[in-house]
Amino acid sequence: MATSDYAVVSFDDSDTRRDEMHSTIEQWIDDLVDSVDDAQASAEFQEWLDVQRQFHDYSYRNTLLIKQQCPEASRVAGYRTWQAEFDRHVEEGESAIWIWAPIITKRCPECANSPSYHANTDCEYDATPPEEWSRGLVGFRPAPVFDISQTDGEPLPDLETAATGDAGDLVSQLTDAADELGVTVRIVPEEEWSHGSARGICQRLSLVDVQPLVEVKDRANEADLARTLVHEYAHALLHFDVDDDTERAKREVEAEAVAYIVGRYCGLDTSGSAFYLATWESDDADVIRERLGRISRTSTEILALLEE
Repeated sequence: MATSDYAVVSFDDSDTRRDEMHSTIEQWIDDLVDSVDDAQASAEFQEWLDVQRQFHDYSYRNTLLIKQQCPEASRVAGYRTWQAEFDRHVEEGESAIWIWAPIITKRCPECANSPSYHANTDCEYDATPPEEWSRGLVGFRPAPVFDISQTDGEPLPDLETAATGDAGDLVSQLTDAADELGVTVRIVPEEEWSHGSARGICQRLSLVDVQPLVEVKDRANEADLARTLVHEYAHALLHFDVDDDTERAKREVEAEAVAYIVGRYCGLDTSGSAFYLATWESDDADVIRERLGRISRTSTEILALLEE
């Protein structure tokens, strides 16, 4: 994308203004879909994806255990896995994060116990000898793992998703717009951030408060700070009362597409959004087009407040 493409966009104050804006947003959505396809096919993304596939997809129970012991955890693996697969070592003095690891071994087709436990039960199954039993889950054992923040060594490949450019006073404009959007917003100093690798969150302020709370981690890159604010505002406007994990990828598509459009309208380089969306590989990029109406309406609502 040429530098000239990052210029602030404006539309004539005329009867056709809304149609012009909708047409432009529709074209930008097409651009974003094409960019996501290109990002997924790139060598950079494939290298990143190969590394991600080496990390376990932990169960909900283990995810809770990890977050309770190390709230900032982002990438977790065993001691030897860090050494053998990633050429990194656990730093001296680091405390392990304990999870439940599955025990997979031969098990009785009747009582599902391993041969050693089966011998001490009342199960009388003897149709096939233990050496012919199939392998399966027989229980769990405590196992130590470590987060990447507890290790040192070769860096892992990363994707540059941050927005860049001259944000001007966009951050203050966005925080000023929070009341009109029905959102409580906080920009949290980096040293006080308690949400791990996330750059921003949208959550309920309290059990009795129905207003969304948006928190974003402060950073020197104000263009990306603004992009994150818009992303979380989109979650607040579109998804605040949605509690369905199966739709999470589609919610991220909608929120990031809104951030891409608003950022591009304001003259920022939001091309990194393509890599962000490429990481949500559970959905085809065309889901962006499918949700054009929701993305367009939310983008227009935020842009209208910024223009005021």
